[in-house]
Parts: sequence; C-alpha cells; structure tokens
Amino acid sequence: MVSLHPRNPGKGLPAIQGFVALFDHETGTPVALVDGAEITGMRTAAASGLATRLLARPDARTVGIFGTGVQAATHLEAMMAVRRIESAVVWGRAPEKAEAFAERQTGLRGLPVRSGSAEEAASCDILCTVTGSSEPVVRGAWVSDGAHVNLVGAHAPTSREADTALIARGRVYVDSLESTLHEGGDLLIPIQEGAIGQQHIVGEIGRLVTGDIPGRQSPADVTIYNSLGIVGQDLVAAHLVYRRARGELRG
Repeated sequence: MVSLHPRNPGKGLPAIQGFVALFDHETGTPVALVDGAEITGMRTAAASGLATRLLARPDARTVGIFGTGVQAATHLEAMMAVRRIESAVVWGRAPEKAEAFAERQTGLRGLPVRSGSAEEAASCDILCTVTGSSEPVVRGAWVSDGAHVNLVGAHAPTSREADTALIARGRVYVDSLESTLHEGGDLLIPIQEGAIGQQHIVGEIGRLVTGDIPGRQSPADVTIYNSLGIVGQDLVAAHLVYRRARGELRG
C-alpha cells in the first residue's frame, strides 16, 4: 500500500509513504507490516547498486547525483558499496538544498561531496537521477563515454529524466520490460519519436545476472539502467527486514 505526495518533502515528510504487508505463505496469517518509505528507499537504491556493479566500468570513481531527497542519499550509499568512489557531485533544482545535501553527506560518508551544475554532475563516471522531473534533467551531450547511468525518478509514460540523445547512444537495461513498455517515459518517448525501437532495450537486469544477455561491450559504452520498481523487490526487502527482526539473520 503506497501513497505518493510530491509536495511532502517541503513539509519534512517522505514523498512516498505506505507499508508492505507480509503473510505466511502456508497459512495466510499476517506476520508483519514493514514501513514502505524505508523499504522503497533501500530496495530502489539496492537495485541500482546491482545494475552498477554489473555494468559500470571497474575503474569508475566519481558519482553524479541528480536530486536531493531520500533516494539521493540511499543511491550515494549504494554506489559506494559497489565501486571505490572518491568524490561525488550533486545537482538539485534548489541550489541551497543541494549544498545542504552535499555538506550532510560529506559528514556521513567521509567522502568529498559538493554541489555543482547539471553538466558537472553528468560528467561523472556514474550518474543517478532521482528527481521525479517530468522533463529531461540529463542530456546526452553532457555524458562522457564509458559512463553508467541509473534513471530512477520518472514513473509515467509522459515523464522522463534523460533526453532522447542519451537513450539513443546508450546500452539500455530495465528492471521489467512489461512495466517499461507501459510506464517508462524515458524509453517510451524516444520510441514514439521514432529515435529508437523496442529492440534498443538490451533486456531485463535479471537476465544479465543469469548470463542470458550481454553486459558492457567496451570501456567506451554508455550503459543505462531504467528503474521503475517491481513488487518482487519490495517483498524480498521486507522479508529480509522481517527475518532480521526475528533474529534469524545477522548483519
């Protein structure tokens, strides 16, 4: 059960709130309610972390973050978990929020984080867009050869965070092909424009994990992971929290 209220961050509240209900598979007995905002923050960044681990260049050292909310923080943490990150640049529509985010994350992560322009953030080795913008915030002309991009914030067929030029030059992977072709504006809009075809999508990230589809082909490739979120991620994350609460798992 999820609610989305985009104006909430201005009130000091998460934009996404709700809960995940877990039931015993054999008996149907309700066993847990797990906070949905926390699960969304963790599992979305974890999925991007997996895509980055599989697709980003091994020598990627810099991260550009577009956005200053919960997902920006969890994505920075996830990128640090899968690559030896040395510095980060954050861009936000409100410069004062970007500066506050950079200062806070520098203290939390022990990593140099600074606010910068969209072009500066886009020039990093790894990009994470978590803005919820309906119009492109990243342009293909700004992105360096060899970069990896996680597109996370757009969730409607009419909204996108990347322009057509970026999508057209990238090797594109998604979490769910079915969801992407119904809701993924980052890809649907370029398809509707005739710039790419559906076959431009290399495949689902799960098939990359199993080795059924190829990953990065050269150091110069621009790889793109488009995340919409799938219920399986919520269930697995919530079940992990439940098992840890019961003392079944450590760490």
